[in-house]
Amino acid sequence: MIKTRRGLIAAIVTLAGLVLAGVTFFVARQPSSTLNDELAAQVTLILEQASPGEHHAHGHSGFESGVVCAVEPFGTEPPNATSLVEVRWVYARHMCAITGESPDWAASVRASGPIAVKIDIPPEVRVPKAGAGYPDRVRQLIPERYHALAFEEFSDDSAIEAARERFALASSTAK
Repeated sequence: MIKTRRGLIAAIVTLAGLVLAGVTFFVARQPSSTLNDELAAQVTLILEQASPGEHHAHGHSGFESGVVCAVEPFGTEPPNATSLVEVRWVYARHMCAITGESPDWAASVRASGPIAVKIDIPPEVRVPKAGAGYPDRVRQLIPERYHALAFEEFSDDSAIEAARERFALASSTAK
């Protein structure tokens, strides 16, 4: 038992410090609730700022205008990354539309599907080539633990809706 007031205060301060340290450790080990949002923003920026030559390598060709993209990450390398700085590769669904050809999103030239993006300087974007054997090329590009997710549609339409709004803005200012 604690016999003095000073001992009681010291015990309370020590206990409070231990609790604070434990909570801090626990919170630091939890995945960032915004990690997917941060990854989506990073990959969108990488795709939208790529040169026409880079876009041709990504499977988007035949344009002289801008590109507006929607991105939804479904995995990372390492798989247990909890912050943007830990992520080396992002696996995501993407849909990019080319502005300038048509002012209407529905009639625009678009490319979509799973991609792998290396977060580096410079970044590296890998897109499986379309055509016969496409599912096999996706499986070669995406780690096995994410195969089922790679073939799914966007789970949340908010990324596509935001891209449509940016596309409409880009199309209206290009006139």
